[in-house]
Amino acid sequence: MRDLGETLRQHRRAAGLSLRRLAELTAYDFGYLGQIERGDRPATAAVVVAYDRALSAGGALETAFQTRHEGDRDVRRRSVLQAMGTLAAAPTTDRLVDWEALRHGLGTAVGVGVDEWAEIVTDYGRGYYRHPRDQLMAQLGRDLRLLQLQIATDADRRSLLLRAAARLSVVVALSLNACGQVVLAGRWRASARRAADESGDAETRVLTGAWDVVNGCYDGRSPAAVIARADQLLPLANGKPSAATCGLLAGRAQALSLAGRHTEAVASVRALADKVDALSASVTADVESLWAWPEHRLRHTESWVYAHAGQRRAAEAAQQRALELYPPSQQRLRAQVRLHQAAALCRDGHIPEGLHLAADLLDQLPADQHNELVRAVARQVVAAVPPIERYRAVYGELVERVRE
Repeated sequence: MRDLGETLRQHRRAAGLSLRRLAELTAYDFGYLGQIERGDRPATAAVVVAYDRALSAGGALETAFQTRHEGDRDVRRRSVLQAMGTLAAAPTTDRLVDWEALRHGLGTAVGVGVDEWAEIVTDYGRGYYRHPRDQLMAQLGRDLRLLQLQIATDADRRSLLLRAAARLSVVVALSLNACGQVVLAGRWRASARRAADESGDAETRVLTGAWDVVNGCYDGRSPAAVIARADQLLPLANGKPSAATCGLLAGRAQALSLAGRHTEAVASVRALADKVDALSASVTADVESLWAWPEHRLRHTESWVYAHAGQRRAAEAAQQRALELYPPSQQRLRAQVRLHQAAALCRDGHIPEGLHLAADLLDQLPADQHNELVRAVARQVVAAVPPIERYRAVYGELVERVRE
């Protein structure tokens, strides 16, 4: 509201008051008032009321403030409704068009409003593993439409709404990535990052960043880029044991493995184990939530890291423990950790055994559980087969099944 600041300045000067004298009359810091008059900081209703009374403006300044405030809110509301109209008009057969329109609408709204959505976010953290993807995304789309409107119209609880927007954007990104829509997933990751940054909440920034790092190990990004992102976020974690910190360390360890930096990866996964030991029971006991950190995630990460490092016994111990701990809702993760075993067998020279194990795992996994994350891990089995062994029929069949 730069023009409102100029209006306040003009009224002050017309009343013959210096900025310091006005500061004395209103009990506000004169430097703060100067920033408002220059347009460097937004005016609040309380400040405008103080100006109006000190300058005997008879309510004129309060009216000017309300007019501008309502105008800004109407602009935001129209932007969101326009985005929602685009969404409604998109062809119903092209759901990706719908999600891109919704992403633009949320991007327009982020930064202006807020509300309490903690319970909804918690539900989606658990529903991600429990519900079919199409059902989850349909409901998530409806909730995000409501969230857009609340962001655009509720300016009182901004930080909380931005935290919800960031976390729900993470769920969208994860779901899109799982179905192979890497480009759209990347855009939603960016939206999650923006909302988290604007929320000012370090925990939300680390949590959204952690899932960004973890998924960088599956979506084709270079390991170096993923490691750099993790290293950028680590100072924000401040050594605090939390689900967000554990997720960040897990993703970093996996990326180090992909980069061939196995000594560092093993050290990172051991640091992760120490952090998990320090977590509260409430964080480790919630075995089906994206936002918690149960023991099976630690064992999954250990399985990945030790299998890549050639530490077969340690990998097998982690895999066995993970398989004991997985809840029934996480069949895909159970298959992925068994695929770690298949890749380790191939690296150890047991090519037929590893290839057949991978093929059997894909056969046994229900069709609705096959997704891009499973295929990405299966491609690690393919990559572990030496060129001299790639003449085998089962190798060719596996390549076709996991082709990008």
